[in-house]
Amino acid sequence: MFSFLLLAILLAGASLSEALHIPYAHRHSRARRDANPDLVAASWYAGWHSDDVPLANVSWNKYTHMIYSFALTSADGSMVTLADSDKELLPQFVQTAHANNVKALLSIGGWTGGQYFSTNVADASNRTSFVSALTDIAKQYSLDGIDFDWEYPNNVGIGCNTNSTADVDNLLQLLQELRADPAGSQLFLTATTPVLPWNDASGSPATNLSGFADTLDYLAIMNYDVYGSFSATAGPNSPLNDTCTSSANQQGSAATAITAWNAAGIPMNKLVLGVPAYGHSFRVAQADALPSEFNGALALYPKFDQNVANQPLGDSWDTTDPGPDVCGNPQGASGEWDFWGLIQGGWLAENGTFGGADGIHYAWDECSQTPFLYNSTSEVYVAYDDATSYQMKGNFVKSNGLRGFAMWETGGDYKDILVNSIRSAAGFSS
Repeated sequence: MFSFLLLAILLAGASLSEALHIPYAHRHSRARRDANPDLVAASWYAGWHSDDVPLANVSWNKYTHMIYSFALTSADGSMVTLADSDKELLPQFVQTAHANNVKALLSIGGWTGGQYFSTNVADASNRTSFVSALTDIAKQYSLDGIDFDWEYPNNVGIGCNTNSTADVDNLLQLLQELRADPAGSQLFLTATTPVLPWNDASGSPATNLSGFADTLDYLAIMNYDVYGSFSATAGPNSPLNDTCTSSANQQGSAATAITAWNAAGIPMNKLVLGVPAYGHSFRVAQADALPSEFNGALALYPKFDQNVANQPLGDSWDTTDPGPDVCGNPQGASGEWDFWGLIQGGWLAENGTFGGADGIHYAWDECSQTPFLYNSTSEVYVAYDDATSYQMKGNFVKSNGLRGFAMWETGGDYKDILVNSIRSAAGFSS
């Protein structure tokens, strides 16, 4: 899909570097960056991790926006509830954010919370009910804004979500109605998006989404989960670029994502780069991870054991038996390793760098600008992000004139190593 988009851009006369806005190949003027006083340093705070990440432990001075996750909707949109995300904590979250001059937003949806989005926006009556529910909860908790994390309009998502070919058009109508509402007009509105633009009625990535630039304050591109247990091979979780690898490995990246969304009508200064504070693990045989022809070097894009029963367990936030998902399907371990988990688990040194621990191998991929680890004893391969890859992402935000960054999730970092790195590179003051 990306190849067709890029071909169209190139045929129109743009160079490859212009088409991709690759860092260092094409730089916007400093005047454009400094002309925008509203840079975004955002993060999603997972309410279900509040015991491990109390509000007092959050480095609020590192962020401009903090997003409480997640709220859910009723089928007709008339109710917005907090479900598993500790509704008793939300007032404290908002109060603490405001005390630190940080905007407090509530995210609606998420991977498991988008079951009814399509019906919520399907007709005028439901949209009006949804607008009332959104403004009511914003007033109730003194929220500054709402984040719409619909995964995904006119696409399946987790599997039991409702969806319609009219989803994108209906979502725009909802946002327009919300903006026309006296209370809604005062809210800071954002959307969390996949790397490709939302599907239009044809089921293909939309080419005209300019209306969303008028109704949303920014769109945060989830440049993560590009590779995972669903993939044909192991690969980078959050590639900065993928046009420099083989076509078979081009599954999406920050470079292709911002090009696609910009071509669909979203200005660069309305785009925020989503960055992960976690990585994915894969079960990779030693012969595939450390092939003899590589002379001991760690392989990129190796094949992995796709038997769900053999999915490696991640850090202490992971579990082998999380119970059925919202669709009623059984789940296994996620295999996710948060950045803190890699340090506490001995994969990385205390400062977040590779320390050469026994049996642990490291590789840096120049194309994706991300690191990889491999434990030759357990045969676990991890694609993750570190301070260096975050620095590259911060450079990317700055050089392409993006609005800022948003990190999933707040509690995944370790002693602010990641957020400090991306803030510095993106141009935030220390």
